[in-house]
Amino acid sequence: MIIAHRGESFDTPENSLKAINKAWNEGAEAVEIDVHLTSDNHIAVIHDANTHRTGNRKIKISESTLKEIKTIDIGIKYSKKYVGERIPSLEEVFNTIPKNGKLIIEIKCDKKIIPHIVELLKKHENTEKKIEFIAFNLNTLSKLKEKLPNYKMLWLLDLDYYWPSWLVIGNKGRILRKLKKNNLDGINCWAGKKLNKRFIFFFKNHNYAVYSWTVNDPLKAKELLNNGIDAITTDRAAWLKQQLNKI
Repeated sequence: MIIAHRGESFDTPENSLKAINKAWNEGAEAVEIDVHLTSDNHIAVIHDANTHRTGNRKIKISESTLKEIKTIDIGIKYSKKYVGERIPSLEEVFNTIPKNGKLIIEIKCDKKIIPHIVELLKKHENTEKKIEFIAFNLNTLSKLKEKLPNYKMLWLLDLDYYWPSWLVIGNKGRILRKLKKNNLDGINCWAGKKLNKRFIFFFKNHNYAVYSWTVNDPLKAKELLNNGIDAITTDRAAWLKQQLNKI
C-alpha cells in the first residue's frame, strides 16, 4: 500500500482538502492526515500545534475555536494558486473518502481528543476497514484502542531518525512487548537503516503490520517492498507508484 503523506503534499498544501482530493483523484490507496483538538472540541486537520509554519498568521490550535482556525489561509505561503485554502475539519475529510479508500489518522495531541473521535465515528457507519490510527504517544493510542478495538492502530516509531542505529538495535523485544500489552496492530517506522529486512520480518513473524515513513526515493521504496514492508508513506504517491512500475 502506498500512502499519500498529508495528501499529495509535494506540490499541494499539506493536509488541505486540495491535497487530499488530489491524492484520491490520482488513485491513492490511502491518505495520511494529522489531527489536533480545538478549544471548542472540534478536530482540526493540521500537523503542527500552531499555524505558524503553514498559515498566514500564528494561532495555537488548542486555544482556538474551529471558526477561528478557519480564518487562517494555508495556501498563501505555498503558492498564489492556493490562496484561500483553509484548514479542514476531520469530518470534512471523512466526506472525501472514496469507496475503496483508506484514511490513516495521526493523532498529534493527547488523549483529550479520544471521546470526540469516538463520537464522530458514530456518525459514520462501517468505517472499521476504511480508517486506521497512528500516534507516537503510546498512552493515547492505547486508550483509543480500548474505545475502538475494531480499528487498526499502529505505533509510530522514529527508530534512527534522531539516533544512530546502534543505539536502538536491542529494542525489538521491548517494542514487541508493548505492542502485545496494548493490543496494537503493528508499527509505522522511519525508513532509516534500522528498518531492514531482519527488523521487518521480526514483527511480521509475530503477525504485526509494518509500515514506513516518509519515502520519496523510488529505489528506497523498492528495497522496502522487497524486504516485506506492508505500506510506504510518501509525499508523492502517484509519482512514486509510476516510478516503481518502471523499476
